[in-house]
Amino acid sequence: MKYSKEFIGEMLGTFTLVLFGCGSVAVSILFGAYQGLMQIALVWGIGVTLAIYLTRHLSCAHLNPAVSIAMVVGKRMSARKLPIYLIAQFSGAFVAGMAIFLLFNPSIQGYENAHSIIRGSAESIQTAKMFGEYYSSPGGLAIVSMPLAIAAEAFGTFLLLLMIFALTEGCNVGRPNDAISPVFIGLTVTSIICLIAPLTQAGLNPARDFSPRLIAWASGWGDAAFPDHRGGFFYVYILAPIIGGIIAALFFVWVLEPAMKRSSVQCNCSKDKSKEE
Repeated sequence: MKYSKEFIGEMLGTFTLVLFGCGSVAVSILFGAYQGLMQIALVWGIGVTLAIYLTRHLSCAHLNPAVSIAMVVGKRMSARKLPIYLIAQFSGAFVAGMAIFLLFNPSIQGYENAHSIIRGSAESIQTAKMFGEYYSSPGGLAIVSMPLAIAAEAFGTFLLLLMIFALTEGCNVGRPNDAISPVFIGLTVTSIICLIAPLTQAGLNPARDFSPRLIAWASGWGDAAFPDHRGGFFYVYILAPIIGGIIAALFFVWVLEPAMKRSSVQCNCSKDKSKEE
C-alpha cells in the first residue's frame, strides 16, 4: 500500500497516546489512582511524548487530525497524504478504546454495581468519561455553554499547534534540539489540559474523542455516549479543534514565520558587522 509507512506510524502513535491517556482517566475513575488533574495531565503528556518518539521516523507523528489538517493548510504536508493520516489516526484511537474496554470492563461493571449506575443512563456518563469527553455533565462544577466549550477547544488546539510549529520549524532559532522537542510538545499538552480540562475535559484531538466514544456507544452506554442531541459533540470535539488548528497554521505562516525570519536575518547581519569591526 502506498504510504504504508505513514499509516503504520500514525496508527501506532495514536494508539499509544490514547491508550495511556484514556487509560489514566479510566484508572482514576475506577480506582482513584490519581488524586488531581495535574497527575492525569502529566500522563497524557508522557503518552504524547512516548508516541512521538516511537513513530516520528515513520510519519512525523501528527497523531491528531487537527495537526494533520493544519500541516496541509500550512503547506508542511501534501494533501494527498491526508486521507491516509486521518484513517490511521481514527483507527489507532479505535483500537486503543477497545483495548481499554477489554482491560477494564469487569472493573467498570463492579464500579457500576457498587454505585447503582445503570449503563446507558444519564448517570453512566460518570464511567463513559473514560472514553469520550463531556463539556457538561451531571454534578460538574463548571458552568459551560456550547459556545464556550467550542471556544475552549479551539483555543486549546490553537495553542497546541502554535507550539508544535514553533518547536519544529527551522526559522525559530530559539527552539530546543530536535532530540528533546517531543518532551516540550508533551509538556505543552499537559499545560493545556490543566487549563482547559475543567471546562471540556480537553479533547484537542477529534480521533481521541470520536473513536473511543464509538466503543462506549456500542458497549452499552448508547445515548449516554452521545448525550448532546444539539450537535455539541461534533461542534465541540470535532469541528472546534480543526478550526483552532487551521487558525494556528495561518497565524504561524502569515505572522510568526515572517517575523522569525526577519529577526534571524537581523541577528546574522549584526554578527557579520561585529566581525568586520
